[in-house]
Parts: sequence; C-alpha cells; structure tokens
Amino acid sequence: MKPAISVVIITKNEEDHIAECVRSAAWAEEVLVIDDDSTDSTREIAKNNGATVIMRKMDVEGKHRNFAYSRARNPWVLSLDADERISPALKDELTRIVEGSPKENAFSIPIKTYIGTHWIRSGGWYPAPKVRFFRKDKFKYEEVEVHPRVFIDGPCGHLKGDIIHYSYKDFHEFFESLNNQTTLEAKKWFNEKRKINTRGMLRKLCDRFLKAYFLKKGYKDGLVGFAVSYAGGLYQFMSYMKYKEMLRNAQR
Repeated sequence: MKPAISVVIITKNEEDHIAECVRSAAWAEEVLVIDDDSTDSTREIAKNNGATVIMRKMDVEGKHRNFAYSRARNPWVLSLDADERISPALKDELTRIVEGSPKENAFSIPIKTYIGTHWIRSGGWYPAPKVRFFRKDKFKYEEVEVHPRVFIDGPCGHLKGDIIHYSYKDFHEFFESLNNQTTLEAKKWFNEKRKINTRGMLRKLCDRFLKAYFLKKGYKDGLVGFAVSYAGGLYQFMSYMKYKEMLRNAQR
C-alpha cells in the first residue's frame, strides 16, 4: 500500500520538467498537478505519467497554492514545483512520518539547488530549508502576489532528506527569472505604499552581497558563488529602480 501522502505540484508550461517530477513522486498515494493554463504539453505529460490534473488560472500565488492544497485527498501534503525531485532519503523519511503518530503538523525540508550542472552549496543556498510537508488543515499561505509567508498551526519539525531543485538550466534563465521576480517585488512595494529611499536600498544591496559572499561563504563556490551572491544585492537594486519608475508614472 502506498503511503497516504498527496504530492501537489504547481505548473505553468513545464513540459521539460513535469515527467521526471511526477515519476519521483509515484510512490505516494496521490500525485496532483494544479496547472496554470499551460499552452504546451504539460497536462498531457502529467496525465500520461499517472498524475491527476486540475486546471486553475493563477491569480495570486498564496491564494493559488492554498487552493491546490485544499484539493488534495490525503491529510498530509508534500508541495513541489515542477523543476523539483524527491530524493530517496526524503521518500523514506516521509513514509515513516505518516506511518507513525508525529506531534508535528509540518516539516521543513532542505532544498538542494542547481543552476545548470552547478550545485550551489554555499552563500545561504544550502540547506535553505523550506516548509513543504504538512497537514493540510494546519497550514496556510499568506494570500499575496510574491514571497507569501507561511502560517502553521502547531509545531514544525525538520527533515534531513533533500528536495532536488533543478532551478535554472543556465545563467541566462537565472537572470531572466531575477528580472521577473524584481518586477513583482516592485509592484508589491508600490501597492503597499512602501517608504524606501536610495540610502536604505544601497545599504541592503551591500548587506545582501557581503552576507552571502563572506559570512555565508559564497566564495567557496568560486565564480558561480560570486554570481549568485551578487544577484542577491542586484535584486534589491532592480526592485528599487522599478519601484521608483512606478512612482514617477503614477504622478503623471
């Protein structure tokens, strides 16, 4: 009998990733794909590999994820993105949890992230645990557009097995994602009427880079470590410049 776990996968045009993601979760009782109106073969590939597929247009990330988890048929949910895989060690840990009587209502899981063939070990990128396994009635995302916070009712444990994250196929995709994410961040600041000045932005830019590269030892990953540490500071700069542009446009 398969363990009573629902693996919930959020997708949008993920035909290059979804098959391997679903296969890595085939040991679970349910694999549920919530698809954001993909225009490629994502849904067909997911179904052919044994997943149940539900279509829902993405509105706000937190709200979209809460909807996805509510459709799971098991009390325990493992949340994955399509470019992620479940390691054998994690599978064994999750199975033991649902077969027992844990006091915890959620668990954080280490994320092992790759850019191309590079595993980013330092700079705060690993283990970088995230709460991904939880009782669905004890867990909720904040319903905001970008970087929603997590709310957990009860104790949270920590696991050792990894989620393998094939995050970006190359650095072109990495910086393209940075551009998209900073646009969303700027919109969030604008909608919240944040008070941000240039001095504060520059302080955060330097702080993010210095912490990632030196304090969290990003230098151990060589030039790749420098690039991802630099991107942390660049995130602040790009978000700020887009935010200021939105303010100027609103005053016209």
